[in-house]
Amino acid sequence: MMSLMATEETRTTDTATRTGDAPPTASDGAAGAPHGTPKAAVGATRAWATRLVVVGIVLAALNLRPAITSLGALLEEVRGGLGMSGSVAGLLTSVPPLCFAVFGVMAPRLARRFGPGAVVCAGMVAITAGLAIRPYVGGTAGFLAASALALMGIAVSNVLMPVIVKRWFPDRVGSMTGLYSMALALGTSLAAAVTVPMTDALGGSWRTGLAVWAALAAAAVLPWLPQVRDRRTDSAREPAHAVDQRPAAAPLRITRSRTAWALAVFFGLQATAAYITMGWMAQIFRDAGVPAGTAGLLLAVTMVMGVPLAFVIPRLATRLPRQGPIVLALGACGLAGYAGLYLAPAGGAWAWALLLGIANCAFPLALTMVGMRARTGTGVAQLSAFAQSTGYLISIPGPLLVGVLYQHSGGWGLPIALMAGLMIPQMAVGVLAGRNRTVEDEAAR
Repeated sequence: MMSLMATEETRTTDTATRTGDAPPTASDGAAGAPHGTPKAAVGATRAWATRLVVVGIVLAALNLRPAITSLGALLEEVRGGLGMSGSVAGLLTSVPPLCFAVFGVMAPRLARRFGPGAVVCAGMVAITAGLAIRPYVGGTAGFLAASALALMGIAVSNVLMPVIVKRWFPDRVGSMTGLYSMALALGTSLAAAVTVPMTDALGGSWRTGLAVWAALAAAAVLPWLPQVRDRRTDSAREPAHAVDQRPAAAPLRITRSRTAWALAVFFGLQATAAYITMGWMAQIFRDAGVPAGTAGLLLAVTMVMGVPLAFVIPRLATRLPRQGPIVLALGACGLAGYAGLYLAPAGGAWAWALLLGIANCAFPLALTMVGMRARTGTGVAQLSAFAQSTGYLISIPGPLLVGVLYQHSGGWGLPIALMAGLMIPQMAVGVLAGRNRTVEDEAAR
């Protein structure tokens, strides 16, 4: 990662030389660097600020899924401890997309007022508090409320990560999105893999096993603290020639863009598959006779597939004029994984986990397309908020419906059929979202 930081420092300096502008830094928050500051000192400050942003992006991404996958690994114990039915547990697995839809739409407005770095910092604080208190508040209602607090922090950070990448690294969107997605996948798989054994090592209480993840979130607060003072708007950071080229027209009407709608639906369907997987896949394996620890490892394998692929896929996507072929390849892996999960869930468990892990890499692809389908930082912010909020709203019924079908059918046949059926429209809208066009052009027409 240090080599990537050094590369970004060099490219940032080159970009600043070409455009007469430089990325924002913590040191030039409201007033900029003092007059008379040596250029070498300013350059060093900017370089360290860039490094700190990279560290902040990685640590924030590591914390965007453990709140969910740690719960998935211990869902049976949590259900027993809180007295949940299958339907209520399905509701619990639907809370993440609901919170992402409700709170994610607020992120651009909060970013305009306080600055995106400050909002991400507050998001990390919310994650820390929610994870620390949710196992101990008592009762299902309190557990849901504390979970919602953590998920609120995740929601605003979800939306603003592509914005921060676009603004700090405009010529490295693919690489930085890949780094961010890789860290997100690592955090997801780490929580799935170690939550059960860590819980056993800490005494066997599911409450301790869930609360321990608050420590990782607390560490992610630190690199974002210097960004709290940085409240300048997108237009204040963009090069003068980029501002001059924008037409003096009404604000972007994102809902006029067919690409924005296609990307939102694609995001929603891939999120449906991801949250069903994170919430229920370990339980599917356990019901098939797989031990709890092995089921957690299988979920971790599914999640860890995103670590290398989340770095490769965004880089590949930015080199292609259309991302449809990648969408189709990922969808085919998902269909094969669901077929195996239906026919032989225990016998081929490792193969199905690998295939579904590849299919789940539709998420970093969607994030990359958010950065590619808009020209400006403002456009990326609007598209990110629209696609993610609308997409997560679409994904809300999926995990809940799986819980209801599981409880009333007494098996996993119908839920798995639902998952496979949703993969077909996901592939169709993904091809549409991958066309080479921008939302600004479509909205203007």
